[in-house]
This record gives sequence, structure tokens and C-alpha cells, in this order.
Amino acid sequence: MHCWRSVSRSESVKRRKYVLDSYAVLAYLQAERGGAKVKDLLKEAKASDVQILLSVINLGEVLYVIERKLGYETAMNTLKDILRLPIQVAEVPLERVLAAAHIKAQYAIAYADTFAVALAQELEATIVTADPEFKRVESLVDILWLLGKDG
Repeated sequence: MHCWRSVSRSESVKRRKYVLDSYAVLAYLQAERGGAKVKDLLKEAKASDVQILLSVINLGEVLYVIERKLGYETAMNTLKDILRLPIQVAEVPLERVLAAAHIKAQYAIAYADTFAVALAQELEATIVTADPEFKRVESLVDILWLLGKDG
């Protein structure tokens, strides 16, 4: 099982890194458009030096969406499923909270999304998403668009 801890820059220097946003995780879990690309990245993570990360804030977003649609028990089963995947759940230290707050003050994107951006900036990772809001922060981070830039 993956642990809940801070991600240090030194442990992630050599690997290609991707940060999933909630859209990417939900697309994968619900076999929606774009989910196949996430599945491919997860296969790469198992087989190579690819590192997949998910902010605990974005994990919370995934879980509340699942609970709202399908109930608490399904959300808790989904959590177990996510924790079995080759995804490192990244805690949120104060420095990342401050970075996310700064991003939110500057850009019109959802607050939860700012945590994905801050994590990607910190680790020089690529965000994986199909959420068009991320177009607003393309100057800050690299983005792998699941459905193309225009969805």
C-alpha cells in the first residue's frame, strides 16, 4: 500500500513524473474518454521509471464525487482501489499550501486544481488532465492533455 507522506525533490529527480488531477483519475476509474491514456501511464509506472503522483487534496475531490454519485461505501472501495495503483499520494505541507494559495490568487482555476499545479511545479512534473481550466496555467507547468487541448 502507498503511504501518505510528503514527496521530497531528491527522491524524484531521475524519474519522469506525472501529476494526475481529479479529472484524470475519474476518467480512468469510470472508463471514460481519456481514461485509456491514464491506464497506459499506470502500466508504465509499474514497468519503468515513471512516477505517478496525486495530491491528497485531489484524492479528496475524487472521493467526494464518487460518494455523491454512488454512496459512501463505493467511495471507500474506490479509495482502496486507488491505493493499490502505482500512484504516490502526496501530502500537503505548508509550503505547498502557500504555493497553491498564490496560484489561486493569480489564476481563475478551482482551488483543488491549484494543489496539482503546485505539486507539479515543485517536482517539475507534467500534469495529466482534460480539464479546460488548466489552459489558464499552461505557462506554469507542462500538461499532458487526455483529450487534446480543446477537449
